[in-house]
Amino acid sequence: MSIVRKDMVLTTDEAMEYLKISKPTFLKYVHLGRIKAIKAGKGWRILQSELNRFLRGEVAPQNGDSGHFSQHVPGEEFV
Repeated sequence: MSIVRKDMVLTTDEAMEYLKISKPTFLKYVHLGRIKAIKAGKGWRILQSELNRFLRGEVAPQNGDSGHFSQHVPGEEFV
């Protein structure tokens, strides 16, 4: 029997609290690609494992975008 570990999805506010940083700093890191996130409505969604990767100082995998997951929803605008 294997144990499946869930990866928590955090909101912008939860991620800011987890990292103990301000909203402008959080958004700057997302736009620079230092933190991978996806736009969801007016906020962002971030995997907790992504924040742990960021805190360990590991470089985000490059996939040709500016820090956002490559999932486009019609009508949603990526920054």
